[in-house]
Amino acid sequence: MDFALSEDQTLIRDMARKFADDRLKPNAAQWDEDKHFPVEAMREAAELGFAGIYTREDVGGSNLTRLDAALIFEELSRGCVATAAFLSIHNMCAWMIDTWGNEEQRQRFLPPMMSMDRIASYCLTEPGSGSDAVAMRTRAVRDGDEYVLNGSKAFISGAGTSDYYVVMCKTGEDGPKGVSTILVEKDTPGLSFGANEKKMGWNAQPTRVVTFQDCRVPVANRIGEEGQGFSFAMQGLNGGRINIAACSLGGAGEALDQAMAYTGERKQFGRAIGEFQVTEFKLADMATELDASRLMVYRAAAMLDAKDPSAPRYCAMAKRFATDTCFDVANQALQLHG
Repeated sequence: MDFALSEDQTLIRDMARKFADDRLKPNAAQWDEDKHFPVEAMREAAELGFAGIYTREDVGGSNLTRLDAALIFEELSRGCVATAAFLSIHNMCAWMIDTWGNEEQRQRFLPPMMSMDRIASYCLTEPGSGSDAVAMRTRAVRDGDEYVLNGSKAFISGAGTSDYYVVMCKTGEDGPKGVSTILVEKDTPGLSFGANEKKMGWNAQPTRVVTFQDCRVPVANRIGEEGQGFSFAMQGLNGGRINIAACSLGGAGEALDQAMAYTGERKQFGRAIGEFQVTEFKLADMATELDASRLMVYRAAAMLDAKDPSAPRYCAMAKRFATDTCFDVANQALQLHG
């Protein structure tokens, strides 16, 4: 088992790290304070291929692996977790269209998404059912060559700004076989948005309710066949779990680096606090937990790339472990700053 990155992966990681250092990190705090959605910065990231990391090349994608994507999102999150996390959502939407859309849909929607001239949001979560795709209430009723959508989605990143909304909705019977995927374009009559949610963090991406009220969408905007949406959602979330876990790695890694630097400079009783054994033990535990999380995330990504049938389980495990553990690492870093 080779744990070393390839030469290409090292170059990809370093490119993402440089972009985070140059473009994201110097602005992240101000973006959060101003609740500014840094679309221009994300378009600059798209110039590096980060808007379609695992989208095929014929529509402008980078056609990289899930492990490559994890490396990228980890490094971007060292600069701004909120921006990196939104890029992961945009990538998931692009991947769904690339994987299950027909050729007309791929050529129509994906090229502008690869430059982020068009931005995409993913609409699964609902006010009453969370991310339970089976229990969703948003419904699309076919009327000739159109679907009429009614319902609402909650906590949608990018809502109100994004141009495309990849919507999971009921088109048939209750249960997983009744779920379909429909792309709703911005400014479609009947599409509206709630107020930007008040959050304790991640303010550099807007989060709103998305409402559909007799919203008419062409049948041509359905991705795949009716009844395939539940499968799309589950497969999409496998990669999404890896991406969010990778974002946690980046945020926690940056917090650990800052804590190590601070404890090396902060003096108490005539010594740097980093020289006290209790602090050394704490930093060692944080580094160990971070590395264990990274190994789980990279393993899950490699399994997904290999189409291992156990990959969904390991993707879920990696997200559960990495997000919880990285939260603890970041919190401990905060405590070390006093």
